[in-house]
Amino acid sequence: MELITAYAGACAIGLVLGLMGGGGSILTVPLLVYVMGINPVLATGYSLFIVGFTAAFGGVQNFLKGNVAIKQGLLIAVPSFITVYCTRRYIVPSLPQIIIDTKNVTLHKDTFIMALFAIIMLLAALSMLTKKETVQQPDTNKEKTSYVRILPYIILTGITMGLVGAGGGFLIIPMLIFFGGLSMKKAVGTSLLIIAVNSLTGFLGDLHNTTINWQFLLSFTAISIFGIFVGSYLHRYINEKQLKKGFGVFILVMACFILSKEVFGY
Repeated sequence: MELITAYAGACAIGLVLGLMGGGGSILTVPLLVYVMGINPVLATGYSLFIVGFTAAFGGVQNFLKGNVAIKQGLLIAVPSFITVYCTRRYIVPSLPQIIIDTKNVTLHKDTFIMALFAIIMLLAALSMLTKKETVQQPDTNKEKTSYVRILPYIILTGITMGLVGAGGGFLIIPMLIFFGGLSMKKAVGTSLLIIAVNSLTGFLGDLHNTTINWQFLLSFTAISIFGIFVGSYLHRYINEKQLKKGFGVFILVMACFILSKEVFGY
């Protein structure tokens, strides 16, 4: 029964990605942890693989449509994928099982990862619920922000992706717009390829540290990709603005649930 529920969730992840062009990856870790009972560290690694392949599918589609800016994408992808790999290869395995142990507070590694993931979910939900429609600006070759100034933000994004196994599109897209001067359409297309490279590179870092259940992982990913086809087909019939608001509320509720469960034990 758990496996059927997990595969239904995998289809839902792809469905959301197909409908919205992002956001489905934020469901992956909670599904793997709370439905399948997978350890959070392993679940975040699996999430990187699933996110990587689903994002690659969307990224290739956008590349063929001319919606990928290679130069700006590489400037962000190179430092971030190095950071993601190092995070999964060295930082995550080196985290102690008990991070904080005082008289009043004990913070376990799994709790830390899930709480951080919930905070990322809160930020993503607030981004969906508060984002206002803006007029797309045309592409420009002028850099809006100094690369040196934005580099720490890129590295921080890579560390965050490596720790929680999320795609981080809502962090990457603003960088492409304000640093790269891209339109929203090109920023979304370029971010998908960056997410794919970052996620799959981060997953490679996990190969040295854990045993992978390839049969489950590949079947889960295949069903997610099937969900993308269904979502892409349904996209034309659904109000995208209302969908994002509804999904934002759902993510907000999920984030509160994870925080209450992991931090307060409810």
